[in-house]
Amino acid sequence: MIRNKKEGVVYSTERGRLCPGCGMAPAGCVCRSPEPAKRGDGVVRIGRETKGRKGAGVTIIRGLDLAPGELSLLAGELKKKCGSGGTVKNGVIKIQGEHRQALAAELTGRGFKVKLAGS
Repeated sequence: MIRNKKEGVVYSTERGRLCPGCGMAPAGCVCRSPEPAKRGDGVVRIGRETKGRKGAGVTIIRGLDLAPGELSLLAGELKKKCGSGGTVKNGVIKIQGEHRQALAAELTGRGFKVKLAGS
């Protein structure tokens, strides 16, 4: 057994890695259970943001109630559609450049209720 002075047992030869909070294996951990996805109002908001990018804008897509894996797949398809790069962070898709109209049309075609946010 490997012990961490501050947190107790962190590894057991019988069970492998252990959660420092409850002492269970990661699969059976009860203290770090994932939080349920926050449900919005069902509207996907597409906006533009330039903050911290020296004037270069990115298109922000918020309000998609999808699992992280599905969100990553959708982001990849949208990036290909726009021909630009992007990322997914904290449930928000960021695509480089101004693509609000194209993304709104694509998401509307996929059955999402879309609203253009911001200017």
